[in-house]
Amino acid sequence: MTRLSPRTALRRAAGGLAAAGLLAAGSLAVGTPARADTPVLTLGGPAETAVHPYPETGSPQKSSLGLTVHNPDPDEESMGYEGEVTYTLDLSGIEGVAELTPAEDTGADCEITGATAVCHDWGVYAGLSSIADFDLAAAKGSKDGASGTIEVTGSADGVTFTPFSTKVTVGGPDLVMKRLPFEQQLRPGDVQSAPITFTNKGTTAADGVLLTLMYSRGLDLPQRYANCEYNGEAGEDPFDDFVWATALCSVPGSYEPGATYTLGEPLPVKATERAFYDTFIYRIDEDSAAQRSAQRAGAPFSRGTGSALTMKKVTSSARSADLDPWDNQQEADFRTENTANFVAVGDTADGAVGETVTADLGFRNDGPAWIGYIRSGEPVAAFDFTVPEGAVVTRKPDSCQGVTADGKYREDQNGAPRYVCDASMTVRDGAEISLPFDLRITERLPDAEGAVRIRNTWLTDPALPFDPKPADNTARLVLNGTGSADTGGTTGGTTGTGGSTEGAAGGDTGAGTGGQEDGQTSGTPGTSSGAGSSGSTGGTSGSASTDTGGFLASTGSVALMATAAAVIALAAGGVLYATTRRRAERV
Repeated sequence: MTRLSPRTALRRAAGGLAAAGLLAAGSLAVGTPARADTPVLTLGGPAETAVHPYPETGSPQKSSLGLTVHNPDPDEESMGYEGEVTYTLDLSGIEGVAELTPAEDTGADCEITGATAVCHDWGVYAGLSSIADFDLAAAKGSKDGASGTIEVTGSADGVTFTPFSTKVTVGGPDLVMKRLPFEQQLRPGDVQSAPITFTNKGTTAADGVLLTLMYSRGLDLPQRYANCEYNGEAGEDPFDDFVWATALCSVPGSYEPGATYTLGEPLPVKATERAFYDTFIYRIDEDSAAQRSAQRAGAPFSRGTGSALTMKKVTSSARSADLDPWDNQQEADFRTENTANFVAVGDTADGAVGETVTADLGFRNDGPAWIGYIRSGEPVAAFDFTVPEGAVVTRKPDSCQGVTADGKYREDQNGAPRYVCDASMTVRDGAEISLPFDLRITERLPDAEGAVRIRNTWLTDPALPFDPKPADNTARLVLNGTGSADTGGTTGGTTGTGGSTEGAAGGDTGAGTGGQEDGQTSGTPGTSSGAGSSGSTGGTSGSASTDTGGFLASTGSVALMATAAAVIALAAGGVLYATTRRRAERV
């Protein structure tokens, strides 16, 4: 019998992986939903898992198997189902094929007796959650190509679980992507060749390959190949919330074990006029309808009209899952010599004593570059607003925190003399962000002025390092002006509403904490050795912004995160931007 005690942090929601942009390592399968009046929870995981053949000497190499449960409860903050839950794995189908054990860091309470594994839990959160992680290894005496199925069921009072099954196969292809020597210090307009190359280090041939290319907003793939499909330009409609574009290229053929393949012609990768900090991700998987569907994740794609992208063999020595999906992917980071002009926007408003007015403050990015800290996930800037005399803030955007006049922590968020709002980790070129504040007039002072500023997140170093025009980083809010007030931006405030409107102020996210992108000044590329990188979220709380490209309402997540199925497909073998820095100074 094998048993693993639960850790304190039992639940690891797969939805949390949206903090980063991930790439799918294999196809995803979930059970078919049952029809019932009771809540229906869906079990899932990878449709197929490959294990390395049993070695002649030494211990067998382990593969990972993660199981999930999806609770369709629309309230993502709720516990969803509360009560005891039991998950049962029938292992009789893999007897003589593979052996399953709980992973050391699974965090679940699982017990294996004979051909049955049982995991106990309490409750199922809304959305997609992890059940448990397991290790799989080939059974002693198993043959290359042998396969079997694990059946997974769940039970709880008043709940219906759809069953799930995953196929386990001994042996398979193992596609390993080669890291390319990109030049990482660029200028807008630079084009580099990417002779993408991979090796099949597995035991069987891959029946066709799927090349997945992801590139952040400042990059472009000028060629549109006939056997590739594209989801549009990064950050453009319909992907305003995302900073990534994706190309999926299907290349038919048999890719033999021990052989290395490269593109028939190198792929051009271009730094556009809006490039600044950017990342290019390139991944190889065995092609299949399920793999393509998992990568699309419900997003619309259009097919290219140019010549076909091809592969050719450069060295040599029944479809299966990849033996080691963690080495299928490589990434490269680029730093382009470019600037972005952030412009603060002020406002004017009028009101009598006791009335509440709304000031539409904010900023815009006049470009030419987009700014994105997709490695660290930190905010690219802070919006700093000092309240005019004779007024009290009664409602603020969720992404803003009330502080003292000198920028220190303050418990009471309404009525603060100053507010600081963190931008998201990405601000697109052309983005216009509105941050409305409600203010109650406590004393009618003619031409009362408040300061509006867009700055770096470090108060001791307020200059934006990418902005060549600091003069327009400041503006004003003018209350009860007596003449033509120049606020430093467009105006659009409202007059008083008659009486106070002191509503709830919304959640606080903390003041500015970001700064320069981690590891980006040197241009050191990411790799996919175990835990590479992909997109990360820029925050979760809303900002009352009319544009999703600037403050914390914009997540910066990759477009592949569009569905719950995509989330766990990505989790199955993807990688995550996990870099986080602690600031010594937070304002």
